Amino acid sequence: PVLLIDELDRTDEAFEAFLLEVLSDFQVTIPELGTIRAPEPPLVILTSNRTREIHDALKRRCLYHWVDYPDAARELQILRSRLPHAPEALSRQVVSFVQAIRKEDLFKAPGVAETLDWATALVELDAVALDPTLVIDTLGVLLKYQDDIQAMQGGRAKALLDEVRSSAG
Repeated sequence: PVLLIDELDRTDEAFEAFLLEVLSDFQVTIPELGTIRAPEPPLVILTSNRTREIHDALKRRCLYHWVDYPDAARELQILRSRLPHAPEALSRQVVSFVQAIRKEDLFKAPGVAETLDWATALVELDAVALDPTLVIDTLGVLLKYQDDIQAMQGGRAKALLDEVRSSAG
């Protein structure tokens, strides 16, 4: 059996305390029902987006595995599979731009979900290629913090777009 607990960092400390019993004894105690034991220990997978620190006692009971952003080829493959109707040139530019913007000093770099959301918005706007105005006008789909958006609006987004265009050309 597999138990997936997604985005643990979005839960509260009471839930983490509950998980300590689950992970150490593979059982849960419910006052109205008593203790329920797993017939066999499950494989437990916890995910976190690092929005807050997970308690050390819980981390000690886990093996840690970091999943990095995909490389450009893989991200393009993901985008194509989710938005097969997107223009090819736009898809390539979107992925290249997102890959470049992740190297910037941002509070929160965009994830694959933001890449897909941005590409979807651009397709809905009938875009076939990125241009500076379009990028600036849609940064709020890609970046989720105003400080990050402002940092990119000061000419940095255009410079990144120029880099993307020159490396593709």
